[in-house]
Formats: sequence, structure tokens, C-alpha cells
Amino acid sequence: MLLRRRFVWMLALNSFAAACAAAAAGDAPKAVGIVSHVKVLSDKVEDVSSLDAWRKSFLRDTLSDRDKALAAWESVVRFQHQDAPPVEYLQMEDMVLDAIKMFNVYGYSMCGNAASHVQSLARAAGLEARGWTIQGHVVPEVLWDGKWHLLDASLINYFPKPDGDLASVEEIAAAIKEWYDKNPGFKGNDAKLRQFHAENGWTGWKRGPALLAACPFYTADGWLPARTHGWYATMQEYDGSTLFAYENGYSVGYQVNVQLRPGERLTRNWGHKGLHINMDGAGGAPGCLTMKPGERFMIYTPRYGDLANGRVGNGTLEYEPPLADGSLAAAALACENLDFRGERKDGPALFAKDAAQPATLVLRMPSSYVYLGGELTLKAAVGTGGEIALAFSDNNGLDWRELGRFTASGDQKLDLKPHVYRRYDYRLKFTLKGASTGLDALKITHDIQHSQRPLPALDRGENTITFSAEPSEGTITVEGSTDPKNKGKQVLYTDFHPERKNIKDDLLVLSAATGEVTFPIETPGEMTRLRVGIYYRARDPKDAWDIAASFDGGKTWQPIGHCEGPTRNHGKYFVLDKVPAGTRSALVRFTGTQRTVAMIYQTRIDADYREPHGGFRPVKVTYTWEEGAAEKRHVHVAQKPAETYTIFCASKPTMRSLIVELAQ
Repeated sequence: MLLRRRFVWMLALNSFAAACAAAAAGDAPKAVGIVSHVKVLSDKVEDVSSLDAWRKSFLRDTLSDRDKALAAWESVVRFQHQDAPPVEYLQMEDMVLDAIKMFNVYGYSMCGNAASHVQSLARAAGLEARGWTIQGHVVPEVLWDGKWHLLDASLINYFPKPDGDLASVEEIAAAIKEWYDKNPGFKGNDAKLRQFHAENGWTGWKRGPALLAACPFYTADGWLPARTHGWYATMQEYDGSTLFAYENGYSVGYQVNVQLRPGERLTRNWGHKGLHINMDGAGGAPGCLTMKPGERFMIYTPRYGDLANGRVGNGTLEYEPPLADGSLAAAALACENLDFRGERKDGPALFAKDAAQPATLVLRMPSSYVYLGGELTLKAAVGTGGEIALAFSDNNGLDWRELGRFTASGDQKLDLKPHVYRRYDYRLKFTLKGASTGLDALKITHDIQHSQRPLPALDRGENTITFSAEPSEGTITVEGSTDPKNKGKQVLYTDFHPERKNIKDDLLVLSAATGEVTFPIETPGEMTRLRVGIYYRARDPKDAWDIAASFDGGKTWQPIGHCEGPTRNHGKYFVLDKVPAGTRSALVRFTGTQRTVAMIYQTRIDADYREPHGGFRPVKVTYTWEEGAAEKRHVHVAQKPAETYTIFCASKPTMRSLIVELAQ
């Protein structure tokens, strides 16, 4: 027995040493340290975890262009509620302009966001789209059959004409103008319009423009589905006093990629603790914090498949890496000069192999959901003259700032909220110095915000659950605010060390006829594709931006996309999947040419890569819910990266939580 234990210990020691050596050499160890794209789906809720998943959920090749446009509109109606918008200080006007991010992280926002999301999804479906600013409102239009059609997903309406086609913004404005011409004294008079609306037992509105009277989204008393706006509001929004085409910018690239390592657990709740992205005073608190589907302004959401308890969700991401057994090498970004205790009872769990040299551990903490706070606890073991230095990076390891320096043994606790608030990814670096210096315990805990709406809810009867955990890929993202006033609130684009030529210091604006900005990006494993989203201006027909990538340090360039003018503002998204084998670094260059004005409002670069320590390990999936007053729990351990199973609910369930973690 003693010989067997010694053999196991020696085997583990050799495995750990090999893993560390492999990590240092850039080769992938055999041990699986990261399971990626862990996804749990219910047959009751559509998958909107990525742009590709959205396409599979809502689009079919046989759909007409009209039906594709309506699918984009209904997606936003289903997964985004009109409310005080979340503020990330990251994208244009500090808004959240990525539809997939909005669906999964927040689930609520305002008209400008909703308009941009309909536009981006319509374009992802192969259609043309544009935006309009009208009186107190922003709306999108989508083109099919050679004509423009309003599809308002924020107030939830569109307007069928007598021939069955849907009206454009200008056609709605023309119909209302014609009515105003015949009924003077109403235009711009809110009180008079409200009174007319409510006449004859709230049926007066039906005597308004015929186009509005035929709208299927007004209730019998003339209110739109959320009952925040009624006929009187529509009459003012489209009265022509404000009417101009304007594209509300959008971002594309976010996707849900739940990654799990040994000791890591993600809990998503159909409930919240009152935490939300604006709780620091930026913007307002969303009203849906205190609303339930089917009640008040969310009265309409069950009609669109909402099975959640509310809209705002608070969850937790916890990571307590095993330090003593050597498996951490397969989960860490860097593991240099480190050794582990194994089954020995003396010394720290993790320590420097060569005490004369510093030892380094770098952990990456990516999250698909926005961080609202965090706490780090550790148990330090510090030898005579030794120390443990802890550093933080939120720009992919390009820069580090010290969080703490520990020169005595014992328990330590750090508040991470000032550093991680509004972030989705960061890195921690532990530098150990001195003999007998190391770590005995480490735990990182985060509060996160997520939307309850896309969670895989259960319903009465049989529920089919689909589990998947592939491909084994991660993503490094370069995205920073282009507004210097957001410094200190959010990372700026300049934090990612771009090289600029003829680019102004503030904002991404050309200062000459031509100019360029080039971003470096590195991945921990072999790069598989580059994805680039851009929202830009090219006012003149000869203004343009060209995007290219170099995989040989700038010697040669491969085109990614062309962003032409003339446009005051426009959004595009490009995917480059022809990346040379073995690539782990790239340069992404935006080259601008202007005769009038060429600028970039915002951009996002995503570099997908194969996780060098990735693969599959069994994943434990835990559902909790209530039926009546009885608590229910279902635990499934997925033994393969693709499985399907069922959960039966005898009565209507009240969902509580979904937990995913690696099975022990």
C-alpha cells in the first residue's frame, strides 16, 4: 500500500512538472483543465447564446424576407423589455448595443438599443435595415420586396396596410399628417389627444387615422402591449415634428461561453438580490427589478414565451482551484517555477520549486456575465524574508497593477469590486518569493448579473434538456471605450496598446487624408478565427475604412472587410476563419481614407482560440425549482460533450437556480 501511494505521488509529481514545463514551452499538456461552451438548453426556451445560435433558433432557409425580418423583430420583443437602460461605459453613448449581450446579460433597455438590435439581427439575416429618429422615439426599418417597413420592438408594434403589407415610417407619418390636416388643434396637444383617446369608453382612438385603428397591437382601449404608451403617444411620435434617418450604432461579437475548471462553479438564478449594473448611480434602476411577467408593464411577456420569475437575475461565479494536487497547471495561463505538496503533510500546498527564483501563477477569470462585485480570499504561507505579490490586469495582460503584497502568513481578504465592476474578463498574477513561501488556499467569488429570460426554464409536464460542451475554444477580446471621459470607469481602446498614425488623441478620428490604428492581440492557444465588429462614419463616397489582419508581425496583410461611404453612421461585422496553423498572435489594422469625415465610433475584436488544456470532463448540472410548496432538485452528470435527457414537472414549476460545475 505504501509503495502504491509513493508511486501515485511520484506519478502526480511528474505529471505536474511535465504540465508546468509544457505550459512554459507552449505545448498542451494531456490533462484537461478547461471545459468550454458548457450549454444547458430547455425545449421551452430558444437558444440565443450567440449570433449563430440565434440564426438556428429563429431562421430557416425557407423563410421569406418578410418572415426573417419579423423573426428579428420578435427576438427583440421576446428577450428585451423596455426599461431604464444598463450603462457599461463601453460602447457608443455608454449603451449596450450588442443584441446577444442584451438578451443574455440584461434583458431590458430603451428604444435606441432595441432599434439597433433589430437592425443588427436583420442584417445578420441578410436584409437591409436602417434607423429613424422621430419625436421622442427611435425606431428601425427593414427592407423587403423593395420597400421599407417599420418594426418597432421597443413599444411592440407595426402597422399593416389594407393590402397586408407593413407601413414604413414615412407612410405612418403621412397618415397621421392627413388626419391632423382634417382635425386641426390636435397636433402637439398631448392633453387633447389623451382626451380624444379616452372618449366613448376608451374607444375614441378608433376614430383616428385608419392605419392606426387597424393596428393589431393596440388593446381594445388603445394601449400598446406593455401599457406604457397608447394611441395618443403614437400620434405624437409620428407627427413629423422630428423625422430623420439615423442609425443607432450596434456592436456584434459577444457570445455566451461558460468555461469550467476544477473548483469552479457557475450559479444562475431565477431571482436577484437587488444588484444591477446601474447601482452605482449611473443611469436609473430598472423598474423590472420589482416586476413579474404577466404583471404591470411586463403584462405582455408571457404571450412571448416568458417563463421566468422576473427579468433581472443575480448569480455567482466561484473559483476555488485545487492547489495541492498539481492539476492547476492545466487551468492556469502561466505556471512557472511552481511545485506542489501532494500527499505530504508539511509545507504550503503550492510553492516555488527553486526558492532562489521567483515563482509565478497567472489565472484568467473570463465571464459571460457582467461582474458586479468580487472577493478574493487566500491563506498565505510566507517564509523568512519571503513575500507574495498579487497583481491585476483588465487589458489582457498588457499592463499590471499591484493589488497587494503579503509578507506574513495567514488569511487575507481583498475586495475586487473596485477593479472588476462592469468587466467581463481579467487576470490575476501571483508572484511567490522565498523559501517556504506559497499558498495554502485560494478562493475567488463574484456576483454577476444575467437576464432570467434566456435561462433554460422548465414547464409543466415533460421537459427535454440538451447539454453540450463544445467546441473547446476560448476567446480573447479587444474592446474599449473610445470616449476619454470614461477613463477610470471602463477600459479605453488606448489601454490595448494600439499603434496610431494620423489618429487624434481623443476618439478614433482621422487627422489627415489617411490614417490607421493597429491593435495587437495574443491568444493562449492556437487562433482559430478573428471576428471584428465596427460602427463607423464615412460621410463622403470616397471616405472608407478597410480592415486587415497580419499574422507575421506586419509583413503581409490579409483583408477582413471594407467599410464604405457615404454614411453618417453604419455598423458591420466580419469573420475571418482562414488563420494560419499555429498562430497565437495577430495584428488587426483599421485603415481610414477621408475626403470629408471618417471615424470609428466603436469596435470589438474577438480572437477565438483552441484551449491548450481544453477538452471534456464530466459536468454536473443541477436544477432547483418549486412545485407548490415543495422544493425540487434534479442532478444530472453529463458523461459526454453532447447529451439529451428529460425532467418531468407534475405541476407548474417556479424556477430557482441552475448550477454547472465539473463533476468530482
